[in-house]
Amino acid sequence: MIEKKSPVQHTHDNDLTHSMVHYLLAIHKLKETKGYARVTDIANEMGLTKGSVSTALSNLRKRELVLEDESKFLSLSQAGHHAVHDILSSRTLMFYFFKDIVGVSEETAHKDSCLMEHLMSEETRNMFFEFMKGLVAGEAKKREYSTSFDFAQFNHAEDFVDIQKGDSYLK
Repeated sequence: MIEKKSPVQHTHDNDLTHSMVHYLLAIHKLKETKGYARVTDIANEMGLTKGSVSTALSNLRKRELVLEDESKFLSLSQAGHHAVHDILSSRTLMFYFFKDIVGVSEETAHKDSCLMEHLMSEETRNMFFEFMKGLVAGEAKKREYSTSFDFAQFNHAEDFVDIQKGDSYLK
């Protein structure tokens, strides 16, 4: 029997944790700025011990996201490189949405986008990009947005938060 994979990855299906993402991003940054990445460099960059970095990298190598050559230099595999670009794209979209559209401080936008960057599906990221592009390019004015949820019943976000009881909106 052939097992079908869902085209949508949910948070629990995504095998990249917040911590793993930071290791991938550190390798990417070091390769871009120094031209190389070693365990010592990653430990210094992240403020961690070499032992904890080695343990984490072992897991990323098993997942075939990180490669290590005979001289102990690290690089991202093609899958790792792709994951980093997906993550950075999601982070960038959310950062500007939070900062420029929602109006939170730059510091809050940075923190929140960093926390959520690895959780967004490709489908959502692509549609979010189109939405953001439409908003800033004026195309949103041509489309009328609506939802089946009655937001008008709430005066403040706190009122909305107070009534939440579960995932009743999910099918």
